[in-house]
Amino acid sequence: MVCPAGAVALSRPGRRADLDEDDVRVRPGRGSRPRTRRRPAHQDAAEAFVTAVDRGRYTCVLAGPGAGGRQVTAIKARELVRGSVVVGDVVSLAGNVSGDPGTLARIVRVAPRTSVLRRSADDTDPVERVIVANAEQLGIVCALADPPPRPRLIDRFLVAGYDAGLDPLLILTKADLASPDGILATYAPLGIRYLVSGRPLSEAVLGELRAALAGRVSVLVGHSGVGKSTLVNALIPDAGRAVGTVSPVTGRGRHTSSSVVALPLPGGGWIIDTPGLRSFGLGHISADRVVQAFPDLAEGLANCPPGCTHLGEDCALGSWVSEHDGAGALAARLDSLRRLLRSREGREDGD
Repeated sequence: MVCPAGAVALSRPGRRADLDEDDVRVRPGRGSRPRTRRRPAHQDAAEAFVTAVDRGRYTCVLAGPGAGGRQVTAIKARELVRGSVVVGDVVSLAGNVSGDPGTLARIVRVAPRTSVLRRSADDTDPVERVIVANAEQLGIVCALADPPPRPRLIDRFLVAGYDAGLDPLLILTKADLASPDGILATYAPLGIRYLVSGRPLSEAVLGELRAALAGRVSVLVGHSGVGKSTLVNALIPDAGRAVGTVSPVTGRGRHTSSSVVALPLPGGGWIIDTPGLRSFGLGHISADRVVQAFPDLAEGLANCPPGCTHLGEDCALGSWVSEHDGAGALAARLDSLRRLLRSREGREDGD
């Protein structure tokens, strides 16, 4: 009798001619045991807050009683290799969470995010890049001079902030060099909370800023050289954020903060400092969502025909602005909106 490879024939006395498949025992080959999709539950994993990311290493601060704000360095567990972990994420840590030098914990879970601030490489690139997670407030820092203010960059931050569900806070710096009246008039119809500071930074303004940030997770964004790191160092004296200068030739600030970092505020809450941004792509946000981030133009939008792109001659916004723009601020806002919409189509630089 011919047996299949790996099989052993069993004989029964007197019944050799009656053998069938039940009389053949097949030896299992290597690796025939099915893989399980079950993962460890990690029920005792410690909760932590991600404060920095550097080349696959994640600095986390333990939460909960007895943790004392202990810092732990972690890597992603194998099951999370393809998932992103960013500053602001709330994670679960397994393994060595002592925080001792040379030890590594493992991030085994990432809690659902309450908000995500994103940007894209440019307005035509739909691929989003997550900047921070779980922020509640977006602090838009703008210098009134040196470097000069860039309202259209402010508008981009506002679009991204509104899309993420963050409360905007406009922080105008270097009021000792220029008046804030023009910028404030432009954004007054939006009802955005704002602070104005000069140099030196007064204790009164610093107290207002502390009150605005207390108990919340706030992320600071702005052009290079506007003074984000100066504000952070004033709020947290031992933060040690590098402070740079503005080039007298180009009028641009030099990058001093090279990475996103979250720092605990003395009165509770977190402040997340980001590197200076010279551009902020909105390719991941739909045109309708961009338009919704201009609530001061909402009344005029109601007169637009169905399917209006707000770029053609049939758009009602132009005539509405002409009738209602007593201070001239609405015209600048409409121009900014149309630049953003054209930039999404690759027709011009939206900045």
